[in-house]
Amino acid sequence: MNAVLVAVIVMLVLAVSRVHVVLALFIGALVGGLIGGLGVDGTMLAFQDGLAGGASIALSYALLGAFAMAIASTGLPKMLADWIITKMDRSAGEASERAETTTKWALILGIFAMAVMSQNLIPVHIAFIPLLIPPLLTVFNRIGLDRRAVATTLTFGLVTTYMFLPVGFGNIFLNDILLGNIQDAGMDTSGINIMQAMGIPALGMFIGLLIALFISYRGRRHYEDLPVLGEDTSRPAETRTQPSTPATGSTAAPAVTEVEVESATTPRASTYQIIVALIAIVATFAIQVVMQAMGAESNSLLVGALVGLSIILITGAVKWNEADDVFTDGMKMMAIIGFIMISAQGFAAVMKETGHVTTLVEDATTAFGSNQGVAALVMLAVGLVVTMGIGSSFSTLPIIATIYVPLCMELGFSPLATVAIIGTAGALGDAGSPASDSTLGPTAGLNADGQHDHIRDSVIPTFLHFNLPLMAAGWIAAMVL
Repeated sequence: MNAVLVAVIVMLVLAVSRVHVVLALFIGALVGGLIGGLGVDGTMLAFQDGLAGGASIALSYALLGAFAMAIASTGLPKMLADWIITKMDRSAGEASERAETTTKWALILGIFAMAVMSQNLIPVHIAFIPLLIPPLLTVFNRIGLDRRAVATTLTFGLVTTYMFLPVGFGNIFLNDILLGNIQDAGMDTSGINIMQAMGIPALGMFIGLLIALFISYRGRRHYEDLPVLGEDTSRPAETRTQPSTPATGSTAAPAVTEVEVESATTPRASTYQIIVALIAIVATFAIQVVMQAMGAESNSLLVGALVGLSIILITGAVKWNEADDVFTDGMKMMAIIGFIMISAQGFAAVMKETGHVTTLVEDATTAFGSNQGVAALVMLAVGLVVTMGIGSSFSTLPIIATIYVPLCMELGFSPLATVAIIGTAGALGDAGSPASDSTLGPTAGLNADGQHDHIRDSVIPTFLHFNLPLMAAGWIAAMVL
């Protein structure tokens, strides 16, 4: 039995069976190490050595979580949501189909922009979703906006941005993890244009988004005006969410006012806090750009988040006596992602130590022969299954890179095609996985009133509209690059 193959199967079966991903990775590594002849001590030593590779990435996520919570504490997200609601309320009040259409596309474009910026410009990942989306649900209801369209828009921004643009989280995914693991596996990646390698797969994702917005979910969908989960219903009636009821037989949607979407637990932003938050955001982005220009890509996100967080705390935009809670809450939000990344690095280290990667490559090469087309399709399909089980493309890459790089070299794929295959195989399944933060994040915001099912309204739509086009686009990239 091949230790690498068995380890991946064990890990995948455990992950799909809802065993915690960190535990599934550890058990898979242990089984693989034992089959590979390392013994318990040798397996544990290799696993521990591999953990160090994910430490800096995990710390970056922890600081980004704290930064996101600090931004939220200034009240800036609430102010932004209130501003959007006011503008949309004025437009939708014209009671015309054109006004509703304008409102719909303005919302989608705004949400799209926020999703894209959350990965690169303002690297807070999914942290903005539960802050921005719930206040907008009443507006969604009134114009009949299909929340599946919003879910696909959010997931597109969360996934495609980091798999194509090498800034922010894209810097971690493309430079630190993708190119870093390919380099470690024995292929020279110097001089590779990462955006060229991932351009065709990203185009496939974009085509999937267009299909979702203009064909699959372009129509109206009815939702009830229900209280948002977590809303303080103990407040007096005049300050709680009180959508007006239309007259019997009327098709008019309930009127919406700012007081309806106001949450008692959400802070109001002062002018000073807004200015400091914006300065912190700009500083975080500027630090990343400068450090990347200086060749310090690996630490740019960590330092940028630290600088942004420090600005908010030192200026008092977040009170010192609240700083500990902000930092702790932010770390909790991102801790699981960090632990999964660290565990995946340990898993990959054990696989390398067994020496069975070479055996797997030889067996696979014999099975594929010289047929690059079949080999690329199989590698992409395996990447889809593995990432669907793990729920994180960031954690999948260290695993599949160890296996795929020698295989691609044996089959004669160019370095650019190899990057495209492995990058696409890693990203496959992130959209459409029940355990992925790219689907869990949108559900957390859209299901705030209990009307958005995670599987039917987030997982299945994103799987159909992104994974299938991405697999086709990834195969094309492998053939033409």
